[in-house]
Amino acid sequence: MLYDAGCKKRVVIHCCTVKAVAEEMVRNIKAADGRLVLAGALLHDIGRSVDNSIMHATVGSDIVRGLGLPSELSEIVRKHTGAGLDADDVRDFGLPSGDYIPRTLEEKIVAHADNLVSDDRVVGHVHSVEKLRAKGAVRGAERVEKLHWELSSLYGMDLDVIPEIIGERPRIAVS
Repeated sequence: MLYDAGCKKRVVIHCCTVKAVAEEMVRNIKAADGRLVLAGALLHDIGRSVDNSIMHATVGSDIVRGLGLPSELSEIVRKHTGAGLDADDVRDFGLPSGDYIPRTLEEKIVAHADNLVSDDRVVGHVHSVEKLRAKGAVRGAERVEKLHWELSSLYGMDLDVIPEIIGERPRIAVS
């Protein structure tokens, strides 16, 4: 689907790496719908086939909806950026009005799995926190930090162990 939408191989590799992190998270977070999480992780950046700005999440959500996939999946794609975007962020970025904060467990897992991946590398959450702070996005950094500890609690340990468990560059199948 990612290639059919026009995504470059780099995006596909990133999405597969996010899926590997999400897969590890749902291994211990049993309350999550694993199939929905994995589908969301794979498709979260489908909008990058058209747009590489912050708008890629909204564009991707529209693509997913246009493919006739479940609305829960399009919401995961729309809300995956950082730990969500608050009303001020939405206004500042010129996004269509709406709620961009991940609310469901599945939305939160995909958003944070993405936070734990930089390109094709699995990283600790501080990587995303520091990146956001460097851009002046203090509220976003605080949301990532809060989401990290919320999900770490559900996982049963600090999610920053994931690179040790699956590797910094996990084996993924990409054709």
